[in-house]
Amino acid sequence: MTSWQLARRAARLNPSTIREILKITEQPGIVSLAGGLPSPDSFPVAALQEATARVLREQPRESLQYAASEGHGPLREWVAAELGTQGLRCDASQVLITTGSQQGLDLVAKLLIDPGSTVAVESPTYLGALQAFAPYEPEFVAIEGDDEGPLPESLAAAAGARFVYLLPNFQNPTGRCVGAARRQALVAQAAALGLPIVEDNPYGDLWFDAPPPPPLAASAGVGEGGGAVYLGSFSKVLAPGLRLGYVVAPKALYPKLLQAKQAADLHTPGFNQRVVFEVIKDGFLRDHVPTVRARYKRQRDAMSAALDRHMPPGCRWQVPVGGMFFWLTLPEHLDATALLPAAVAAGMAFVPGAAFYPQGGHANTLRLSFVTATPAQIEQAVAALGRVLAAA
Repeated sequence: MTSWQLARRAARLNPSTIREILKITEQPGIVSLAGGLPSPDSFPVAALQEATARVLREQPRESLQYAASEGHGPLREWVAAELGTQGLRCDASQVLITTGSQQGLDLVAKLLIDPGSTVAVESPTYLGALQAFAPYEPEFVAIEGDDEGPLPESLAAAAGARFVYLLPNFQNPTGRCVGAARRQALVAQAAALGLPIVEDNPYGDLWFDAPPPPPLAASAGVGEGGGAVYLGSFSKVLAPGLRLGYVVAPKALYPKLLQAKQAADLHTPGFNQRVVFEVIKDGFLRDHVPTVRARYKRQRDAMSAALDRHMPPGCRWQVPVGGMFFWLTLPEHLDATALLPAAVAAGMAFVPGAAFYPQGGHANTLRLSFVTATPAQIEQAVAALGRVLAAA
């Protein structure tokens, strides 16, 4: 009988807590506030249909053939130019198109993490990043923060780390946004420690009242001697099913990132890249993204009002100024994971917060997503959650 021997790293591959909860929410009658999914009502279906037909009509051979590992040249140029308007100076030769920004996290981890090396992450941080980094066997250092984001002085604990992973714009899971002064302090502290920054920005376009400050990478730099790698995505502004993201890296890192990409999947689907470029090349996002922001702001307001009405005493949250999430801290004696079955029985679902912490703990936290439910559904689900918490 054949005996399969797994690599040591396989033991560090774990199922996504969120994906497992999403299976539960497929039950009839459940209003899910769990998944971090963009609203399908925001997908520009007509624009994608027209672009798809145009690409197949005008570029059929090129779009269906193998493509360059770096990505579609005009799309890379578009990314570099767009980032330049945000203060992040880079060249198209530094842009690597990836199969979603999740792949970018895996490529960065593959390139920079050795077993036993240290990686610094916010506490809490994006669960998908912890999943991407963990198989390469790092030791995680938790960077503490407050309602505005990670504390610059806490970076001292990360001295000697391979990098610090930060999400300054409407972070998943907390929804918090780092202010301009805090960003400058973080960049200065990281530079003083010689600590590279991996900046992830999937939500930066989803602001409600004012755009966020320039990226950390704009100050840390992605040029010669630069201290940052920057990740972006088209998932939240177009559609996640396209699986298009990108990494912007200093030229010293780029060749090895490209080799890691080639080993992983040769290239991101060229057809998808050409379709997306056809959609966005003439300024489509300038008109489309504000409609997404307006939709999400209405849903944010509905959740804020529902939380004010239904949460029992002792619950704390911050109203996000962008993004997709509310983060709740419950009274200390409550365990969100233990309460989830009761919430599902009451007709709603959330994500317990413990999975977002690199060392676990913080059982009295949970995440709510507001973008895939209607205001009426949000009211219904939050009221149900309030009843469950009050009875606990």
